[in-house]
Amino acid sequence: MNARVELGSTSAAAFADEPLRCAIECDTSRARAPERFEVFRDWHSSILDVSLKGGKVIDFAATEKIWQLGDIAFAVIDASPDHLLRWEHKKKPAVDNWVVSVRDSHAPCTAESSSRRRLGIKNLTAPHACESEGRLFALFLPYNTLDTSLAPEIADEDAQFLADYLILLHHNLTHLRRSNVARVAEATIHMLAAVLAPSHDKLAQAQAPIDAVITTRAIRAIDAKLADPGLSPEYLCKSVGVSRSRLYRIFEPAGGISNYIRRRRLLETRRALADSANVHSIAQIAENMGFTDPSTYSRMFKREFGLSPKEVRALGWQELLHPGSREMSQTSGSNPTLNTLLIRNSLGMSMSN
Repeated sequence: MNARVELGSTSAAAFADEPLRCAIECDTSRARAPERFEVFRDWHSSILDVSLKGGKVIDFAATEKIWQLGDIAFAVIDASPDHLLRWEHKKKPAVDNWVVSVRDSHAPCTAESSSRRRLGIKNLTAPHACESEGRLFALFLPYNTLDTSLAPEIADEDAQFLADYLILLHHNLTHLRRSNVARVAEATIHMLAAVLAPSHDKLAQAQAPIDAVITTRAIRAIDAKLADPGLSPEYLCKSVGVSRSRLYRIFEPAGGISNYIRRRRLLETRRALADSANVHSIAQIAENMGFTDPSTYSRMFKREFGLSPKEVRALGWQELLHPGSREMSQTSGSNPTLNTLLIRNSLGMSMSN
C-alpha cells in the first residue's frame, strides 16, 4: 500500500510539471472537401451559428486548437483568409459563457498589425453577430466570472490592451506547465475584470498581466528604433505611456531597460557578423548599432557571447554559426509566477527552455 501511495505521489508531481497540451485539436482536412465547412459548423453548433458570407465553397480549410485553463477555454481558429465567416448567437445556447474574441492577421506582431486587431466581448445568451477571416482567438469564461452587463462597453484603448494580452497569452501557452495553469486562469480573469469594471483592488490584482502587455508594447517600440541613437528610456516612457519608474521595474528581470537595449543591439550585431552575405566591416556593423568605440564594443561583445566579433564572423562565414541564433542567459526559478513567465518570454529570455 505504501508503494502505491509513493507511486501515485510521484506520478502527480510529474504530471504537474508536464507542458500544457491542447485539450482539443480539429482539422477539416480529415473530411472530404465538399463536407469540410459542415464539419466546421458542427464543431460550434451547440453554442454559435456560423455561416459563410457569400455562400457555399467547394473546399474549406480550417483548424481549431483549444487549451483548457482551469474553467477557461482558449480557442485558436485558423481559417482560410479567402473565406469570410459570420458568427451569430443561438436562441438557446448550451452554455451562457462570456466570449472574448480577437480577430488577428497572420502577420508578425508589429505596431501596425496590432492596430488592425479587433476585440469583442459578448455573452452567448445575448443577441450578437460578428465576422472574421483568417485567425480568430476566443476566450470562453463561465458567466459568473465577470460582474458586468450582458453588453459591456469598452474604450478603444482598453480593447486594444486586452487584444494584446490575448495574443501574448497564446504566444506563451507552449511555455506553460500544468502547475501554472490555475495562476494563469486567475490572472486572466483579474485582467478582464480590471478593464471592464476598474477599481484600485482589481487593478492591483491584474498587475502581472498588465505589466506583460506593457512589456510587449515597449519591445515593439524598441525593435522599431533599435538602430536609432534617440532610443532612450525617456522615448519609451512617452511611446508606451508609462512612468520611468514603472518601465524600470518591468524590465528589472532583464537587468534594466538600458541593459536590455544594449543586449538587443549586441544580438543584432552578432546576427550581422554571422551572416556571410554581410560584407560590412566589424567597425561599420558596430557603429550602425551605436557602438562607436571598437575596443569597448569588442569587450562587451566577448563578455556577452564568450567569443570575439572576429571569431563570430569567422564561424558564421564558415557556416558553423547560424546568423539567426540568439543566446541570452537567464536565472529562472523552478516555480515562476505568471509575471516572470510572460515577461521573460517577451524579453526573449526563455529561448533555451
